[in-house]
Amino acid sequence: MPAQMKLLITGCKGQLGSELVAHAATHEVIALDHADLDISDLAAVMTFVKKNGPDAVINAAAYTAVDKAETDHEMAFSVNRDGPANLAKACADINIPLIHMSTDYVFDGSKKGPYTENDALAPLGVYGESKAAGEAAVRECCPEHLILRTSWLFSAHGNNFVKTMLRLGAERETIGVVSDQYGKPTSAAEIARIILLILSDVSGRWGTYHLAQPEVTSWHGFATAIFDEAKRQGMSLKVRQLNPIASEDYPAAAKRPANSELNCLRLESTFGMHIRPWRKSLAAVIQGLNHG
Repeated sequence: MPAQMKLLITGCKGQLGSELVAHAATHEVIALDHADLDISDLAAVMTFVKKNGPDAVINAAAYTAVDKAETDHEMAFSVNRDGPANLAKACADINIPLIHMSTDYVFDGSKKGPYTENDALAPLGVYGESKAAGEAAVRECCPEHLILRTSWLFSAHGNNFVKTMLRLGAERETIGVVSDQYGKPTSAAEIARIILLILSDVSGRWGTYHLAQPEVTSWHGFATAIFDEAKRQGMSLKVRQLNPIASEDYPAAAKRPANSELNCLRLESTFGMHIRPWRKSLAAVIQGLNHG
């Protein structure tokens, strides 16, 4: 890839899209949200990609309403399967790579230990099914692709667990958080940093990789870290008690995987890079929210 790249970024107003646009400031960026381009419209996608001729497409657009997806099957698959398929076809047509984001929810969470890229997919709900279908479409339609599975995304943008906990922590003295689901919190900023590093020297190393930040924790453990860091930075919080609760005591429309731990050794060894710990990223996000 050229040092100065022309990048087409979809989902530019989401958590990852916002960070990608910010991190790619030294490149030429075409930033798109749904109002600019409906990725489920093949003709529109083909026309737009051909007309603009980017060096690569980064698909950060996704339907991420996990519970709502259970009754919104058509929309989830339209965005998470058909959209990536259309982008992949357009990229293949002009011989450019597609970088596509996927999720830990393609696994059922029953494995003991971290999931590798070779483990069988077994999504528990419609969201995971639609993301697995999107992966398959990208592999089928575009030879030059990177599928990056991540987990527990957080940032200073949009809706996420960090922002929810800080809001609840300012309002309540007691909060209950699920303690029997495990994974790796991952900041959108770190994903954006690594995607741009990879693209600068991808050298044909296409395929599927896991990209999540080191240190496994539970949602309860993540919440504890959030409040500890917020207090360290002087944020005013009401919360005094953080109670661990079981998944079965927190009913939701969609079942979540109990184990979302992703093994990221393939990415680190293939590209010779180090994924930074999430606690450092968390401190930076809270600092931004505290002083923003």
